[in-house]
Amino acid sequence: MYFSKSKYCEFMRCAKSAWLSKHKREFYNPGEQALAIMATGNEVGDLAMGLFGEYIEVTVFKENGSVDIPKMLERTREELAKGTEVICEASFDYNGLYCAVDILKKTDKGYAIYEVKSSTRYDKIEYVWDVAYQKSVLTRCGINVDGVYLVYLSASYERGKDLNLQALFNIEEMSYRIRNIHVDADIAIAKQIVENPVEPDIDLSKACGKPHECPYWNYCTRSLPSPSVFDLYRMGFEKKLELYRDGIISIEDVRGMKCVNHRVRKHQVEAYFDSNYTYVDKKGIGEFLCKLSYPMYFLDFETMMCAVPVFEGTHCYQQVPFQYSLHYIEREGGEVLHKEFLAQSGVDPREEIARRLCEDIPTNACVIAYNKQFECARLTELADAFPCFADHLLALSENAVDLLEPFGNGYCYNSAMGSSFSVKSVLPALYPSDPELDYKSLSGVHNGNEAMKIYPQIAFMNEEDAEKTRRELKEYCKLDTFAMVKIWQKLTELAR
Repeated sequence: MYFSKSKYCEFMRCAKSAWLSKHKREFYNPGEQALAIMATGNEVGDLAMGLFGEYIEVTVFKENGSVDIPKMLERTREELAKGTEVICEASFDYNGLYCAVDILKKTDKGYAIYEVKSSTRYDKIEYVWDVAYQKSVLTRCGINVDGVYLVYLSASYERGKDLNLQALFNIEEMSYRIRNIHVDADIAIAKQIVENPVEPDIDLSKACGKPHECPYWNYCTRSLPSPSVFDLYRMGFEKKLELYRDGIISIEDVRGMKCVNHRVRKHQVEAYFDSNYTYVDKKGIGEFLCKLSYPMYFLDFETMMCAVPVFEGTHCYQQVPFQYSLHYIEREGGEVLHKEFLAQSGVDPREEIARRLCEDIPTNACVIAYNKQFECARLTELADAFPCFADHLLALSENAVDLLEPFGNGYCYNSAMGSSFSVKSVLPALYPSDPELDYKSLSGVHNGNEAMKIYPQIAFMNEEDAEKTRRELKEYCKLDTFAMVKIWQKLTELAR
């Protein structure tokens, strides 16, 4: 097969990426985000098949796990001949142009195309390319396309006791959006570019990072000088991407650029030219530390985020906390103590976690979080869901202080932090080569994405594996709050 709808969308996003997929596939390296999006898309797509009642799915797999396209084409022809009302993964081919339609629904005048997306939006340009390509292929195959629709998740849907598919999904008519998409002309150009053995000379662009980082990012940036203007753009500078061709630039050039946070970005640029660059603003750090008071509670949540809400009263993609870690110091010079909570997998953890938070953190505590916006949002959501705990939880949120502040404001920076101020960038920069603070030394769970992925699976594990995984989750979350304690201690030291 020469072209599929995914390849068409890839070409429309970046012709060079399409060329690389054909000629240099060995450099293909999808990130975790892209893989997670694909897995979620499959889950939502399977669920949407039942949107219109009974259906026939024509997917056929080979022994190696790949789809058997010839058999899917054959089964589709059979179901069309029978007059089947709803065909899922209906497959069509026209001279090497192939597509599988998520849901093909029979109408009085022909068939309607329903493309399913796991997003809560319908207005992304790649969705327009996707459905335009499908309509073009089906029309060429002699199908009278009577409507083109996008099925997507409803952001306002709140799950009841049972899942309501009609309320879960929104349907948007897309015919008016694809009127100006000229698929035939696009494919003609694509053939010329992709079949040419010479790699196209195409600049980096915003497409490199949207809708997620391109799987050929490492290949396309392998020979860029550092720093390049494109590097600076990714850090927050608003400058035209074509300028990266100028190569290495001076600090003076950078200082004239408009950026998100001049102080922070300036430090990052200085670090490009000096690998040992360090900056400490004692006054700024001291002013931040004055915001803290005893008792101090260092709080970190771990959450699960499901495209399709699992628990009653939750929404699509809602962050549901299932675990927290607390390191706390009750008075100046006091011992650093620790508490933690990890909910049972497979049940709604929210009420129990709300209750335990109220038991573990007094209302007068100074709650310290790293990027407190996340923790405060979870506290507010728990307060809304369980009014009996609302006053206590909202008090914790109001007393929260953000440990990210001195780094985000540029009071403390060194070159080892690079362009990130996450805990996992700041911690090793402040404590280089400390094995006690090394996330890589953890077993099983090393970051929030891994925690989010593994927690729901515990419900289906045997007792031994479940206990091992719970232990790994606790070790990871505990290190997050211990890291915050160490960062606070280092800031206190630097302020002196």
